[in-house]
Amino acid sequence: MYEYDEECLKTFLRDQSKLFDEPVAETLEEAEAFLEDCMATVVESLDEVKEFLEEEGLDIDGMSMEEIEEASEVFALPGGRYLIVEG
Repeated sequence: MYEYDEECLKTFLRDQSKLFDEPVAETLEEAEAFLEDCMATVVESLDEVKEFLEEEGLDIDGMSMEEIEEASEVFALPGGRYLIVEG
């Protein structure tokens, strides 16, 4: 079971349009259920984002750290953490 704090949920609700054409959640509860269903991951640093994406088989060769941070499935959280949502 994954646990997402309020910071994760609010960030996802606010920024979900960068990954999805239409909202997939409108409340904190819906956001939490969606993130649990797609097994979204929270990591502590951009290096961990890169490592996660490489392990998932995404082709990120040649991408700068800035480009990785701006990827549609990567949500920067206040405090330096990152939420990764595979759409």
